[in-house]
Amino acid sequence: MKPAAVSRRHFLSAALAGSAATQATAAAETPAAKPGQFAEPARDIPYVEDADVIVCGAGPAGVTAAITAARAGAKVRLFEWRGCLGGIWTAGLLGYFLDFDKPGFAKELRLKLDARNARANTKSNSAFCYDPEALKLLLEELCVEAGVKFQYHTKVSAAFKEGNRLTTIVTESKSGRQAWRAPVFIDTTGDGDLGALAGCGFKVGDTNDIDSEVTCPCQPLSLNALLVVKDAEALREYIRFGTPNPGENSKNEKKLRIRDAITKATGEIPSYASSTLWHVSGNLCFAMFNHEYGVKPWDAAEITAATVRARADMHKMVNGLRSLGGPWEGIQIVATAEQIGVRDGRRIAGRYTVQTDDLVKGARYDDGVVRVTFGVDVHSLTSAHNKEQKSGAASKGVKVTPYDIPLRALIAKDVDGLMMAGRCISGDFISHSSYRVTGNSVAMGEATGVIGALAALSKRMPHDVPWSEGLAKLKDIGQRV
Repeated sequence: MKPAAVSRRHFLSAALAGSAATQATAAAETPAAKPGQFAEPARDIPYVEDADVIVCGAGPAGVTAAITAARAGAKVRLFEWRGCLGGIWTAGLLGYFLDFDKPGFAKELRLKLDARNARANTKSNSAFCYDPEALKLLLEELCVEAGVKFQYHTKVSAAFKEGNRLTTIVTESKSGRQAWRAPVFIDTTGDGDLGALAGCGFKVGDTNDIDSEVTCPCQPLSLNALLVVKDAEALREYIRFGTPNPGENSKNEKKLRIRDAITKATGEIPSYASSTLWHVSGNLCFAMFNHEYGVKPWDAAEITAATVRARADMHKMVNGLRSLGGPWEGIQIVATAEQIGVRDGRRIAGRYTVQTDDLVKGARYDDGVVRVTFGVDVHSLTSAHNKEQKSGAASKGVKVTPYDIPLRALIAKDVDGLMMAGRCISGDFISHSSYRVTGNSVAMGEATGVIGALAALSKRMPHDVPWSEGLAKLKDIGQRV
């Protein structure tokens, strides 16, 4: 830890204040502001400089990036605003892993979940359910084992550059405002929060206009739930138990049956017409029944309202199903997700932008860090569209040939020393709807972790480290065979 101070305008007067007297002094020195505005006083915040790589966001991409960077020899700090690792997997009760038949850390997770009997549908390595509590514990153990310093209930709130290089972030937590410096930063916030704070350009939704932030023509949000049923076998015609057996209803038939059951029970087509139930174990299931449309995922008020509506919607549908009796008798919610699931936020401008044409042609790149096999999956942008197509999602007529995401799409174009992994990387709207699933997020996190570590330890910028060097390091630490 290096004792120093970062002096900036716009820091909260009470930040890190240890006494009423200090707070009173700060309040007395509050500068005058324009009508309708509050002028924050300047304040010195002690900073910590004990990391080579700082990762913001501990979802699938972030926790992978942090563990990989630490295994590659870097000192790593990982910040997460929720109370567990795993993000959408755990706090979001996503329910399943998709496009997960990958080498490296993805394979390691599969094997470790199997060893704990915490993975359902072991017949498939690409798509399967999991035990969310077992996954929380496993990820914490892996971070501790790798030497990652992770901190919960902590959110990045400001970013500062020296020239064009990101050097410092400020976080907010129960500890107040804290400043952190490092050679390399990785944005795995999902919504590109760090990139936006650092001044990166970005795109949102299905237009190329930056003003789309105003209307947010984005894919909808979903609040998932963990359910208990009286007899999972009695609901086999509705529940996805993994890969269908010969003669068993397809997943699409099961979705249609659930949609019709919810419509019968509530008198309304569900807000997500492709409602789905996945089997976890015993009589425990994951449920995705709802959509929230046109919500800006970086707007706290909008996210709050969407979460409240979605939770009420989920309870209404589950209560309605229970009223049908028969195989639905006794179905109830064990828990709704702490975090509403966001599909579509900011896409930070990178040194390459993944295009729809890459998907169609099956692009191959020398710096390809992951091969994506998942199809285009654009969920209805409006409730009217959801009811019209009665499926909730569409491929937009794009047939995907397995394609590479190059390392360049994971390196910020506008700010040096910053990388991205997960759904906030640089891509267009259609390509994003394919690569956003978590198997690809893990592979992206792995790539940014190893490149970030190599860059920091050798005093280079991430864009100066070739992928061939990163791949060799992954082999050296046992994350490629």
